[in-house]
Amino acid sequence: MHLFQNVCESCSAMITRAYSTSFSLGILALAPEMRVAIRNIYGFVRFADEIVDTFHSYDKKSLLKRFKEDTYRAIEEGVSFNPVMHAFQRTVRQYRIEIKLIDAFLHSMEMDLNYKNYQDEGFQEYVYGSAEVVGLMCLKVFCEGDQSKYDELKDSARALGAAFQKINFLRDLKSDYQDRGRLYFPQVKFFEHFDLQVKKQIEMDIEKDFEKALNGIRKLPSDSRFGVYIAYIYFYRLLQKIHKMEPKKVMQERIRVSNPEKIALFFSSWFKFRMNLL
Repeated sequence: MHLFQNVCESCSAMITRAYSTSFSLGILALAPEMRVAIRNIYGFVRFADEIVDTFHSYDKKSLLKRFKEDTYRAIEEGVSFNPVMHAFQRTVRQYRIEIKLIDAFLHSMEMDLNYKNYQDEGFQEYVYGSAEVVGLMCLKVFCEGDQSKYDELKDSARALGAAFQKINFLRDLKSDYQDRGRLYFPQVKFFEHFDLQVKKQIEMDIEKDFEKALNGIRKLPSDSRFGVYIAYIYFYRLLQKIHKMEPKKVMQERIRVSNPEKIALFFSSWFKFRMNLL
């Protein structure tokens, strides 16, 4: 069984490395015992997202329904021969991740099958389920059973998840609209209406999320603080890059932080962390 579990967790680690260098580097900065759990969460949410975003020639509704059923069965039984599911359920059970968080996440994935233009209420519901609850799942791992610490930091964890998601919406503005027919921001009624005023409104909203998130990061346990801070820094750099771009350019290309820049940010952030300058 130990070998089987290691193989399943290795699959989640491979998924994390393949899909996100930013999160991979951030995870490496966590305490070793936490890395496996966060990769297990990432592998699960990444594959669910792939169903609704990528498999255009398949019956997405049926695939997601099966994914959802397999998720609950794996958690209930404590085993799955789907390696991603098995790794995820182990983390859910070990850290007592609430089922309502998983419910909200899977509901947002279902929303992506039907919604094309999100208004205020739908937008908040989607961001909560697709991103904020992922932050809360990770916070469960970081707090290691300390419920009072979790309660203290959950608003900050939600804010960080929201900031990450909104930046991804900006980065994927073109592909979300052209490939999937989606417009996430309520301010953007039509793709062509993404102008400087709307862009500034969205950026100010994300800045508020980041400010609330940083206050929480400073209060995280020491064995998770730097890893979360690194992820924060990478995404905040993306926001800085977006700040400098014209709306038309944001609509035309996906903004990135190069690997050399990520490495430089890693070491400069490590210095701040060691000098208590966060």
